[in-house]
Amino acid sequence: MQPTPPPPLILFQQDALVVVNKPAGLLVHRSEIDRHETDFLLQRVRDVLGEPVYAINRLDKPTSGIVLMTTDRTQVAGLSEALKRPESRKTYLAVVRGVIPESGLIDKPLKRIQDDHDPRPIKDPDLLQDSRTEFTRLAQCELQIPIDRYATTRYSLVKLRLLTGRRHQLRRHMKSLSHPIIGDTSYGKSLHNRLFAEQFQSHRLLLHAWKLEFTHPENGQMLSFTAPLCEQFNRVLDALNWTAVLENSARS
Repeated sequence: MQPTPPPPLILFQQDALVVVNKPAGLLVHRSEIDRHETDFLLQRVRDVLGEPVYAINRLDKPTSGIVLMTTDRTQVAGLSEALKRPESRKTYLAVVRGVIPESGLIDKPLKRIQDDHDPRPIKDPDLLQDSRTEFTRLAQCELQIPIDRYATTRYSLVKLRLLTGRRHQLRRHMKSLSHPIIGDTSYGKSLHNRLFAEQFQSHRLLLHAWKLEFTHPENGQMLSFTAPLCEQFNRVLDALNWTAVLENSARS
């Protein structure tokens, strides 16, 4: 039985705008695939605030980090469009297998995959969608732990920026570079996932929606939010001596 995720942290609340730090392992809202689930982020936030809330962006169940919400249903369309504007920035942190190049752009179209919240069959399932991700390597390491036919293992801490928003885009793009995200049970490598579970007691997908910047559609104010990492993610950074690197990156 999986442990119950910790309650969401409300990072910001003003007027109708609510910014939440979603824990890993928690659905944003009800899903056709996880019909048995009774615990949802929207319900938790609704219980805290005492009124309905509406999610503007979504994160996969195993991904942690920033989810933007509003208590005013009439603002949903405007906020959704604001997140699509060129000046908006969605920045993630990930731990990946291997030493990824220092920086680059992944411009790799992806097929649409089934949305958990929409059970209808996909039209044109072979149609490729424009999909682009920027990445920057923040740190790297080599562990004296053999895996498979290799005497050592190497990993990278990566900053990822979504330029498009396709389902599982970051996880699929990292796999396409042969640098899958640690803890990814769908696109990753079980041997490396197991190593992190055994060595660092990390049992989650090491992908976190770290920062969100966008212009509020009503008042034109540029807003910026940062979501702190959970204990498991921080434990990995400490063990790999990456904590200071991330702190320096956060200040830059």
